[in-house]
Amino acid sequence: MNDSYDVVIVGGAVIGSAVAYFLTANPDFKGSVLIVERDPTFAKASTSLSAASIRTQFSNPINVKIGQFGSAFIRDFATTMQVEGQPAPDLNFHTGGYLFLANTPAQEQVLRENHDVQRACGADVVLWDAQELSRAFPHLNVDDIRLASYGRSGEGWFSNTGLMNGFRAKARAQGATVITDEVTGITRDGNRVTAVTLKSGATIQTGTVVNASGPRAALTARMAGLDLPVEPRKRTVFVIDAATTPEGSATVNHGRLPLMIDPGGVWCRPDGRFFLTGAAPSEDPAVDWDDFEPRWEEFEDIVWPALAARSPNFEAIKVVNQWAGHYDFNTLDHNLIVGPHPQVSNFIYANGFSGHGLQQGPAAGRAVSELIIYGGFRTLDLSEVGYDRIVENRPFLEKAVI
Repeated sequence: MNDSYDVVIVGGAVIGSAVAYFLTANPDFKGSVLIVERDPTFAKASTSLSAASIRTQFSNPINVKIGQFGSAFIRDFATTMQVEGQPAPDLNFHTGGYLFLANTPAQEQVLRENHDVQRACGADVVLWDAQELSRAFPHLNVDDIRLASYGRSGEGWFSNTGLMNGFRAKARAQGATVITDEVTGITRDGNRVTAVTLKSGATIQTGTVVNASGPRAALTARMAGLDLPVEPRKRTVFVIDAATTPEGSATVNHGRLPLMIDPGGVWCRPDGRFFLTGAAPSEDPAVDWDDFEPRWEEFEDIVWPALAARSPNFEAIKVVNQWAGHYDFNTLDHNLIVGPHPQVSNFIYANGFSGHGLQQGPAAGRAVSELIIYGGFRTLDLSEVGYDRIVENRPFLEKAVI
């Protein structure tokens, strides 16, 4: 390891690894890259604990386009990430789609408005009434449903660790250095960061620091004397087994069921012979960075009642596994923050994804690399989700938050 790098990336999960990949893949970048990762097992990383899904069904054009790029990138991942002629791990992209359900006039209006945005961006999304929904997914109770929004392509789920590991392996093959250590300090000279201090005692001089430290991002920003409205919020995922599975019963998409979002916010998707499910808790406080205890009561209180009411196939189910992970929750508007600090321009944020980091990783990594190489965005303009809106207390609104 050298004692100086052009770019130091704090955090080596999917966001940090994506930034490193896009930097080292660009022939216009001539610099050196260091990824500093505190836990090489990634056992508690948001990437590893994610439900690993991707969608284009958002309400804002930027998020729709981020999803479209991510979907295309994931589809071609094995080819793009080849190292020495060997394909990257197959991400096993299941294009099952997302299914949003609305049972109130207000929810119906939101789905219609979102659909207009999605279609304007070229997303393959359709709206169905209750009868059309019932024909497509006969296992569902649809008596209360006013409207459904279904993604026919470009949405689904995939290997979370495969995406992260593929990015990191390719970045290393392209010249990035990856170390196991922890950033414990960031040195500033006026309005520029100049170095990072590591737990091992080393000091690394640098021209740019990228904050890709997930739920711990506020701690990293604080080391540079900066603020960031990002905190860890806990989400519990339950793995359930249904006595009579509805998988295979659909009349669309070769019988495969989508990731369904019930009107109350409970979500559920197939996972092999099982299903993954969960919901945002009724109370959602910030938690300690090391608190990964599942909220067991959410299944009985929130998840199971909603699923049983929605489908008779989910009346007899049992939990076979569960885990808790953290959202890097942006308390201003639940959306990503990508861009430099307005005063400390060589400190770049890639934070606050609020549960969307895995699916938005490819676009965020490309965007940060463009900022570093060119000083601005060259492909998808993410200026609206930069740090300036944090300073101005100007939320970037997104209606389709799960």
